[in-house]
Amino acid sequence: MNKKMSGILIHPTSFPGKYGCGDLGEGAYKIIDLLKRYGQKILQILPLNPTGYADSPYSSFSAFAGTPYIISFDKLIEKGYLKESDLEDYPKFEPDRVDYGGIYVHNFKILRIAYKRFIKLSPPDSYEKFCRDNGFWLNDYAIFMAIKDSKNGASWDIWEEDLRLRKNLSELSKEILDDAEFYKFLQWEFYEQWTKFKKYANDNGIMIIGDAPIFVAYDSSDVWANQNLFHLDSNGKPTIVTGVPPDYFSKTGQLWGSPHYKWDVMIRNDFDWWKKRIAHLLKLVDCIRIDHFRGFESYWEVKYGEQTAINGRWVKAPGKELFNSIKKEIGAERLKTAIIAEDLGIITKEVEELRDYFEFPGMRIFEFAPFNKGTFTDAQGVVQDNSKAPYLPENYIYNCVAYPGTHDNDVIHGWFFSQNEKAQNDILKYLGIKNKIEWSDSLNELTLKIEEKLLNSEAKWVVFLMQDVLGLTSESRMNTPGTSGVHNWSWRLTDKMIEEKKEHLEALQKLSNKSGR
Repeated sequence: MNKKMSGILIHPTSFPGKYGCGDLGEGAYKIIDLLKRYGQKILQILPLNPTGYADSPYSSFSAFAGTPYIISFDKLIEKGYLKESDLEDYPKFEPDRVDYGGIYVHNFKILRIAYKRFIKLSPPDSYEKFCRDNGFWLNDYAIFMAIKDSKNGASWDIWEEDLRLRKNLSELSKEILDDAEFYKFLQWEFYEQWTKFKKYANDNGIMIIGDAPIFVAYDSSDVWANQNLFHLDSNGKPTIVTGVPPDYFSKTGQLWGSPHYKWDVMIRNDFDWWKKRIAHLLKLVDCIRIDHFRGFESYWEVKYGEQTAINGRWVKAPGKELFNSIKKEIGAERLKTAIIAEDLGIITKEVEELRDYFEFPGMRIFEFAPFNKGTFTDAQGVVQDNSKAPYLPENYIYNCVAYPGTHDNDVIHGWFFSQNEKAQNDILKYLGIKNKIEWSDSLNELTLKIEEKLLNSEAKWVVFLMQDVLGLTSESRMNTPGTSGVHNWSWRLTDKMIEEKKEHLEALQKLSNKSGR
């Protein structure tokens, strides 16, 4: 994992397939075959957890559970848990978009049919073992989701006091307990399918980079089951919530609204919850990109009830103690290859020192680079010439992961054409492009030059959005921070796109091979 490599970022919900959402069926294995064929060695994904508010994988009902949306119906048919006839009334969704509202209704209907047949066939030993091995999170998650179903999806903070504060869980109704078993079945099936997919990827020389948000959603089994670990009042309401101050993405900052961790409590139990979380994730992926890494050094806390993140403050976090504790569990060498630090935004020398102490690779985003003459202030507070900016490819260090942009950025096409004429000219001049780039261009010199710059940089790993590799426009953007709606998280790759854009993949293959990745 220390050699130079390149790869593609595409989330499983974006995989091609015949149902309403990308899944772990034939389309997933096609992605691995595609990566291998075109010389790529990394598959990067977003968080695998069940999506909650606004369909975001960064706001989940659990930091441990896998999303049931990517469970393959075809794999369930192979196991005998579904029949072809069960899918006769399944709607025909648009192939290039995920309709989360639609699949919530129709996929769960199909999955409940599969569960009933699973019960009749009697659970295999692997199911019982999975439930035992994962009981520390699975039992709470299953009960949480079952109660949630009985309350029509209501957030746990408005449940009755006994349920909200977990006083009489031993007296839950048979209906809720039976429904909890359904959610355990979903997690077992997800784990079975994902484990086989990961093995196929690894066997074909593909490393999987996963993703973990530093904070967890308030309406989650994690918070409900571990209220002592979060800043909540006696009724379970948040008192201090998460966010970031104004930055590149938002003038008012971002108010995420997740409750902050009680780090003092976590220190006393030697970060038990965090160690279990990391260990669990490392069974699913080879490396974890931790979102908002700077929050392990200092985090932005906002009083609950504020409308924006402006009125917050920085508070120190015990990041060094946390990662030292994890290091004791998994070993120093494994820790170095286990974590990618998402070190974007307001980064200080203290954040850099924490990252570098554990030798975690950081991130470099080409779209953040200054291409004009001028100055910037570095993490040490020193004013530097723009030519020394860390986001310029010639300044990348070996221990970093480079991207043109991430899922939170516009695709290259949209990014370039959102710039004014002077900025566009500065970008073209930097890349050595003399010809004008036209809006209608797909496989254009701009994309190829950016790919070439990053691949020839010192960066250990280089990852491209699938949308950028294929030269797609802003309609394919995965997420626009600070907004919600069907435009976010819903883009899907289709077989037609792969066939029509084959020359784009061939171009990337040539550049990757030439760079020695």
